[in-house]
Amino acid sequence: MALVGQTADSSLDFLSMMRKNLKAFRLTDEQLHRNGTIHSEERKIPGPDGAPEISILICRSTASAAIVSNELLPCIYFIHGGGMVAGDNRFALDSLLDWIVEFNVVIVSVEYRLAPEHPHPAPTDDCYAGLLWTVAHAQELGIDVSQLSVAGVSAGGGLAAAITLMARDRGKPSLQGQLLFSPMLDDRDQTCSTHQFEAMVIWGRQANLLGWTALLSTQRGSPDVSPYAAPSRAQDLSNLPPTFIDVGSAEIFRDEDVDYAQRIWQAGGSAELHVWSGGFHGFALAVPDAAISKQANETSKTWYRRLLAAHKK
Repeated sequence: MALVGQTADSSLDFLSMMRKNLKAFRLTDEQLHRNGTIHSEERKIPGPDGAPEISILICRSTASAAIVSNELLPCIYFIHGGGMVAGDNRFALDSLLDWIVEFNVVIVSVEYRLAPEHPHPAPTDDCYAGLLWTVAHAQELGIDVSQLSVAGVSAGGGLAAAITLMARDRGKPSLQGQLLFSPMLDDRDQTCSTHQFEAMVIWGRQANLLGWTALLSTQRGSPDVSPYAAPSRAQDLSNLPPTFIDVGSAEIFRDEDVDYAQRIWQAGGSAELHVWSGGFHGFALAVPDAAISKQANETSKTWYRRLLAAHKK
């Protein structure tokens, strides 16, 4: 799995360091429950055929959990980031916790197998299996399947885009929307921004190459990579649900994310794109109290609020 210019040991050292560092951002029970306003439950569910079980985290407002009601709630199926090689179902979930109370939605956060131990298609297959399970158990979970959206951050944004393509191609499930936050979409290492921000401390070009190589091994950059691994490879972006994409102007994913939004428009779809001036990768998570982070979070909430309102018309 060593990259060009790196030894296998240096690649493994980076992987070990990244996994250790991301654990510092894993939400504790106290952080997750937000002073008793959020109720959470972790479950083990069946994985894809022949694969291990998947861990999912189900979060809802404490108020809605305590009420015996037939009301079904909107759901956001969330996929964590971590470059395809790190993270778990509590990572990068912070900003969406506010949405649980504000919009009275259920968040289902999936934990998928990580590369390089589990290369493609394992992460995508796990995420899609978890999505199908969520739909199959919607009544039990109190979820309105007509208001089911997917969301993901970074690598999770790429996986969210991938399972949205799978859902379209396989005819299930129907999705209300997809929210892609700085999604990792393209394995080819060809865009201007990929090379422009090679030396970034948070997910620069070399880290990105490691992530894609972990996922795809020698297939990275080759002609036959599946769009379910790298969604930018998809030739057809028609018939996708309404899409929200945001990205920083000072990060490697900028150009591939802009291109993805443009191609959705060209295919006749609905996409809202925000490129945050000066934003580096993960800025909203790293500095949540910065003005740009607050604006980015409010902008995505505004988009989702409109999505929910459109359903009620």
